[in-house]
Order: sequence, then C-alpha cells, then structure tokens
Amino acid sequence: MENFTLQDIVADAKPFLQSAWNKSGFEKPTAIQVKTAAFITEGKDVIAESPTGSGKTLAYLMPLLQRIDHNKKDVQVVVLASSHELVMQINQEVQSWSQDSGISSATLIGGANVKRQIDKLKKKPQLVVGTPGRIQELINQKKLKMHNVKTIVLDEADQLLVPEHLSTIQQIIKSTLSDRQLLLFSATLSGVIENNAKGIMNDPEIIRVSAKDVDRPVTDYIYFVSEARDKIEFLRKLVRNHDMKALVFVRDINTLSVLAEKLDYMGIASGVLHSDTKKQEREKSIKEFREGKSELLLATDVAARGLDIPDLSHVIHMDLPLESNQYIHRSGRTGRLGSTTGTVISIVTVAEERELKKFARKLDITVIKKELSRGNIIDIK
Repeated sequence: MENFTLQDIVADAKPFLQSAWNKSGFEKPTAIQVKTAAFITEGKDVIAESPTGSGKTLAYLMPLLQRIDHNKKDVQVVVLASSHELVMQINQEVQSWSQDSGISSATLIGGANVKRQIDKLKKKPQLVVGTPGRIQELINQKKLKMHNVKTIVLDEADQLLVPEHLSTIQQIIKSTLSDRQLLLFSATLSGVIENNAKGIMNDPEIIRVSAKDVDRPVTDYIYFVSEARDKIEFLRKLVRNHDMKALVFVRDINTLSVLAEKLDYMGIASGVLHSDTKKQEREKSIKEFREGKSELLLATDVAARGLDIPDLSHVIHMDLPLESNQYIHRSGRTGRLGSTTGTVISIVTVAEERELKKFARKLDITVIKKELSRGNIIDIK
C-alpha cells in the first residue's frame, strides 16, 4: 500500500487527532481505514469487511471523532458491540484518540449497575458504546435520548445481525431520525448477514479488504500431527519448552473444562473463557493473562469474541473450527497491528490434517508441517 497519512483518513484533522496519531507511532493508515474514510466523512452508510486485527475500530472512530461537535451536549454517536470486552476495548480507543478534544464517552453494558449508567448519561456524553440490550433498555426508559444521534456503528456486525439481536437492533435504529448514518464493520460477513444489513440501511457502500491487502506483521502458520488422546501432552511440551503468550481454542465447554483440569494438574497456569464463565471469573482470567500470571488463555469461539490481547505471541488450535472463516478469524488475534510477528499452531489428527489443508487452499495461506524433537520445533525431514 502507498505511504498514506492521517490526512488520507481525516481531512483537516483537528489538533487532538493529529496529536493522538503522533503518539500512536503508526506510520500509515491501514487499507480499511483509507477505503472507508471518505464515505464515513460524507455521512454515507457503509458495510465494511476486513480481517481481524486490520484496524477496523479506528477506521470508523477517527472520522467520527473529527465530526463530533464537543460543544453540543447530546449523544451524537452510538457504537453497538456484542460483548462486554469489546465495549470496553472500543471505549479505551475512544479515550485514547479523543484526549484534549472536549469529547466525552460512556459505556452501557448489560449486567452492570443501571443506576450508575444513568448517572453517566446525565453527564451528557457525545459518544456511547454499549451492548444492544442495555442500550434499548435505556432508550425505553427515556434515559438515552436518540434524537440527536447522527451515526450508529455496529462493530462485529456478524454477531449483532443475528436472530436473537436483530429485533433489538432494528428498534434502536428506529429511535433515531431517518437521515442518520449506519456503519457496519466485521471480520466476516455472510450473505445472510449482508442481506439483513441492507434491509436496515440506506444504499450502503460495500467495502471488502482481503487478508492480502492488509499490511500487517508476518504470521507463521505451522501444524503438528498428533493422536487425539495425545494432544494435551503435546500442548504441555510446547508450553514447557517455548516462551509463549498463547490463546488456545477448543471446540466446546466440556473439552475446555477437561483441558483446564489436566493443565492445572501438570502445573501449567491457564485462564478459561466460555459462555458459562461468570463475569468476575472472566475478568480475572483476562487480567491474569495480560499480566503474564498465566501462560495460556483457553477459549471457545463465542467466548473469545471481541477479545484483543496486546503482544499475543501464539494462537493454538486444539480443535479445528467448522469453517475456514472461523479459522482465520481465530488466527488473526496474533500478529496484529503494532506487534512484530505472530505464530499460529494447529495440533491436528490425521483426519484433521486433510481439513486444515482444505482451509489453507481456500484462504490462500501456507501451513507448514513441523514436529517436536526434545521439545524443539523442527522441520519434517
């Protein structure tokens, strides 16, 4: 990609954005940021698909922060996200990029104290980030006023435009004026989700960025073949002989629980994330992993949504997902912007090896078979 600058995203960038850009250390915008900037600035509806870790959050935040009028004490932008973690991560980006701007934000999350959130709204934030259920609840209570909202963003839209959320999303959108802007960003968008999106949008611009277009750190894809019963012992050898900060994906909660118990017995510290994990336990697992107190974070696909761990060295597939898109979505959590490199490891059976090779052909990536010798990763002779 050419050497674009901040001004290619935000024309006449306000001083606070220029300052944040300089502090960020970014040399140039990413493909998705450059391709969506003009449309967002013009107020057009946008459907954007771009790989995990390609800078989607800043793609919409920078032009929107530029447009927010900090003198108007009304909510002007609403960002919807499917998980608590993703809401908090988006808000961290908002705070980092809006320093000294006079713009304030609030997070509105289901399960949190609603009275405290109402108090946040009394402080008149210009931007709110929240989960659909809580946003709708506060709209119904007339605590969140939507008549001055200019833009609604659906972050990880493929998790929002699903049957359980679709009606709520539609109600939130209907609470705004008809000339509002709607932005949808996701790493993966199926035909069904795209059609659902078009049904609630005004002639959207559709922008797709492929993995090839993403100027990001190098990710190595390697795999080992193992008997199913030996996978956990294989993982133990990997962890014991290599310094790693790894997110480990498994198929379901039962498999995850067994893995966690066996690792604990082996003396390997790991955190767990699955749909039944309580909020406090989830936060503890993520905090300890980020702080280096645990080497591994074990997760199911649903529980890992919205998870962004800086300096994640490895993604390990203990079980392959059902679809190739999910494989690349998982894998994209390492080798993200701002890091140097990342390694994706798949521990597969002979049958799964065939499936992995199908994924690789479909995704146009190279997966290299390796083996362990005295704990060292070596090439197959």
